[in-house]
Amino acid sequence: MRYGAIEAGGTKFVCAVGDEHGNIEERASFPTTKPEETLQLVFDFFHGKQIEALGVGAFGPVDVKEDSPNYGTIGNTPKLQWKDYPLLSELKSRLGVPVRLDTDVNAAALGEYMHGAAKHADSCLYITVGTGIGAGAIVNGETLQGFSHPEMGHLLVRRNTNDAYPGKCPYHKDCLEGLAAGPAIEARWGEKAQKLYHQEAVWQMEAYYLAQAIMSYTLVLSPEKIVMGGGVMKKQGLHEMIQQELETLLQRYVPLPENYLVPPGLEDNAGIVGALMLAKTAK
Repeated sequence: MRYGAIEAGGTKFVCAVGDEHGNIEERASFPTTKPEETLQLVFDFFHGKQIEALGVGAFGPVDVKEDSPNYGTIGNTPKLQWKDYPLLSELKSRLGVPVRLDTDVNAAALGEYMHGAAKHADSCLYITVGTGIGAGAIVNGETLQGFSHPEMGHLLVRRNTNDAYPGKCPYHKDCLEGLAAGPAIEARWGEKAQKLYHQEAVWQMEAYYLAQAIMSYTLVLSPEKIVMGGGVMKKQGLHEMIQQELETLLQRYVPLPENYLVPPGLEDNAGIVGALMLAKTAK
């Protein structure tokens, strides 16, 4: 069986063809521009590929309720040209195959759960820290949803007493994303994260904010494994710094499993592999 996969990010779209085991046969990526321009490149990629179904991990907010009349429609995104865009219905009508859509972070969580760093766990959390912060959860083999998808990157955290930066989030100012995502690091310190690797204070503050959020996720969801990826998490040693900070915050109230906080086993392929897994269950 050949399946199609799309990791529909706010910066770029990644398209791939693969199998039910998550093996990628062919892939391509291109910048996210206007919906019509971007999707034409998608349709050109899949032309003649003879896929059985398509899985999509999409940037949000997006309607992920499969019984909703707006299932697969992009919501109130800062990318104004995509606001209220019926992504799933456009893909379905043009490609003529079943399509299943979830958030990009839920797709990545599914990829890591089935074929990556969390494949031996019964539950997991995937967190990406990059241009934004988002997280997807897998519980009993299914992505976690309620009336909508979780927005864990906008959790409120205690401010570091040495941090005068007001925050970057246009909605909440100093939520987790507003204080700890890549753009916030650059705005606070005057350089992109990749150029600040040797400044210890930068990463101590980053670990402080991320560990607070992970403490909340741990106490509420109790995942067996937490996988952390994204551009900011490429800083060597950051996973260990966050783990140490988390243990300090928890004060042994909850004993953590071994190897609790880990990098992605699929590296940068978690989202696209997860989208292939979504395709397997598309209707």
